[in-house]
Amino acid sequence: MTNVEATNKMAKTLRLLLGDQLNSNHSWFQTTDDSVRYVLMEIRSETDYAIHHIQKIVGFFAAMRHFASELKEKNHRVIYYQLNDPANLQAFDKNLNQLIETENFTQFEYQLPDEYRLDEIMKNFCQSLAISYSVTDSEHFMSTRTELGDFFDGKKTFLMESFYQRMRKKHNILMQGDKPLTGKWNYDGDNRKKLPAAHKPTPPLVFNTDVSEIVSEIKKTNIKTIGTIDAQYFVWPTSRKQSLELLDFFVAECLPLFGSYQDAMTPNEWSLYHSRISFSMNVKLISPLEVIHRAISAWEKRPEEIGYNQLEGFVRQIIGWREYMRGIYWNKMPDFAALNFFNNQNKLPDWYWTGKTKMNCLKDAINQSLQYAYAHHIQRLMVTGNFALLAGVHPDEVDAWYLGIYIDAIEWVEITNTRGMSQFADGGIVGTKPYVSSATYIDKMSHYCGSCFYKKALKTGDKACPFNSLYWNFYDKNEDKLGKNPRVGMMYNVRHKMKPEDKAALLQQADYYLKNINEL
Repeated sequence: MTNVEATNKMAKTLRLLLGDQLNSNHSWFQTTDDSVRYVLMEIRSETDYAIHHIQKIVGFFAAMRHFASELKEKNHRVIYYQLNDPANLQAFDKNLNQLIETENFTQFEYQLPDEYRLDEIMKNFCQSLAISYSVTDSEHFMSTRTELGDFFDGKKTFLMESFYQRMRKKHNILMQGDKPLTGKWNYDGDNRKKLPAAHKPTPPLVFNTDVSEIVSEIKKTNIKTIGTIDAQYFVWPTSRKQSLELLDFFVAECLPLFGSYQDAMTPNEWSLYHSRISFSMNVKLISPLEVIHRAISAWEKRPEEIGYNQLEGFVRQIIGWREYMRGIYWNKMPDFAALNFFNNQNKLPDWYWTGKTKMNCLKDAINQSLQYAYAHHIQRLMVTGNFALLAGVHPDEVDAWYLGIYIDAIEWVEITNTRGMSQFADGGIVGTKPYVSSATYIDKMSHYCGSCFYKKALKTGDKACPFNSLYWNFYDKNEDKLGKNPRVGMMYNVRHKMKPEDKAALLQQADYYLKNINEL
């Protein structure tokens, strides 16, 4: 691959492709035109706006390079800026201006970005252009940017279940007329099982892609990253072909038990029955509709093997939560990024970056994240997110960690899940209650507690599980904000019935842990 592919005098239209716009089925690519050039860029403004996991940067670059090669094979004309190209000015606007000026483009086109930050960058860039420009949809999502806001217009609460049902009806997914296929919309109650102690999950499908060249280029720079990588055996899909292979593996091997164990956690099993296709979907190598249709097709062919609850739980994650979170993002940004309902101000514990803690659940979830740039939704919500909220960590700190460490973390889906659902910093826009728990929930859904340094049953004392006292401290500290919330009323009833000396001991224990949080 040459550093920057030469353009010729025929070129008139320049089309920008962002790193998460790798949709080969987009209408742009249905015909070839020698007067059109596509440009993709590996730039420092994108590697440096957060401290990213090394696998996240590599995953994006590898997918972008493969996509560019596929476009060339289909006779599209491509300009590709690699990270260390001498002509690379390391920012979208600078590279675009350089190309437009030197190659005499007369039209600029781009697809709607999924991040507010990039949307503003592109709007400002286009306002400065002396040539004509246009913007088109990315043709990926099942709802528009404004659809959720329009649907909930005039309502105080944005209930995900309502939007999920709208999406089912709109796209005729698992429907019989205007009713759900089985007469029931949601099977979440069937999908909360702990993994049996002797159960061995299906080994995950991984890809051993050699990404040494990209890793070498990154190491030549001073880009700060976190996590580890095996450059010769990169496990994540970086092409549409690999993404479809992973999807097929999921529906064949994992979907039959996905719903049952989607909330389960166990040491040394990083994949379980999860699909791990979120990176592929978020960079648009595969679409949500084709993902859903493949899962439904597998269920229709093997109904005796794949229970309906397994299928519905998966469909709800794709058509429900994913579309819902994007809708919240575009309805509430940019204000959403500054919300801090509890006015939390603490720093994230140092061991979030190293995994060096005596708490088994956090040690496992963080080390797994550092090793694979991945953790499933309950590890994120009820382990790392739960602890950060109980510890009063500032939402900015939590956002930065989640945005950086996970390969699938793009702000539109990350910030609504972390600042919203996980940290309740939005005061209840996304969730109706804070997702906090003591050790009881973690033990119920995992195999962490039995061998932990801390004791799950102890609320106070040297080896008392920190989740226990921090849990009650959280409710004590935030009663003025949560006391009238009907979803947590039972917790306040329990707290009010505690003996004064027991309550004081819990708060004292929590205070000790908070003051010594980096030693836990």
